Amino acid sequence: MDKILIKAYAKINLTLNVLRRLESGYHELEMIMQSVGLHDTVEVEKNGSGDILIFSDSAKVPLGPENTAYRAAEGIIEKYGIKNGVEIRIKKQIPVAAGLAGGSADAAAVIKAMRELFVPAVPIEKFQRFASSIGKDVPFCLKNGTAFAFGLGDKLVYIKDCPLFYTVIAKPDIDVSTAAVYNALEIDKITKRPDTKAMLKAIDMSDSKAVSDNVLNVLETVTAVKYPVILRIKEYMIDNGALNSAMSGSGPSVFGLFDSEEKARSACESIKKEFGITEVYSTQTVNPRN
Repeated sequence: MDKILIKAYAKINLTLNVLRRLESGYHELEMIMQSVGLHDTVEVEKNGSGDILIFSDSAKVPLGPENTAYRAAEGIIEKYGIKNGVEIRIKKQIPVAAGLAGGSADAAAVIKAMRELFVPAVPIEKFQRFASSIGKDVPFCLKNGTAFAFGLGDKLVYIKDCPLFYTVIAKPDIDVSTAAVYNALEIDKITKRPDTKAMLKAIDMSDSKAVSDNVLNVLETVTAVKYPVILRIKEYMIDNGALNSAMSGSGPSVFGLFDSEEKARSACESIKKEFGITEVYSTQTVNPRN
């Protein structure tokens, strides 16, 4: 086998809670992370040049070492003494810098592909620590599904599959710095936090209503205050049939959970027209368990 094609799934945060700022400058987190069907397609092919070459249909994707997919390939080549180079072709659907783990998903896809192509005898679990060194969402993207994440967000407990929701994801035309959002967060002033135990119980009981009722992201206190369009999109989703809506990650993407595909598709088209944005997607929660 000389090449392999991998689907790189986006994630949303059903909950995101920031517990405290650590001396390292990072933050202690609790999150419920969920894969959705929106995905990039990543093809990795061996080449004889010894080089890592990245190609993408998106001008927003960096083609050198600043790309997490590049660093994932480079790290595995160095770790296992691989003589081949690789060509990595990334077909983007996940919006870039959107709070949806698009770059992390691509890096995880490269790790999975490199393992299959070069070291198939090594269990995928052996790559978890390496994945964390590439990006904190990469370990989740290696397996996908539904998980409770804690610590820096890279410690994972995979839990029962979340009930199916049809999902609309909308990225307004703004750019957000994750580091800036966390630096601006005033943890002691957060008045409403996710009830993580309630969300875990709701998922365990397959209680769709309780799951949607407990959706909450404390980073909205920073990003959505700075960019009120995020709140407007949330409200619009709920007014147009969403059971609940929240920002994913540090933003700016907003997702809504719907109980029917028809409602989700209708809301998707309405949001495009109402807000004049193109990066709006109708998808659903998935549990591929890669």
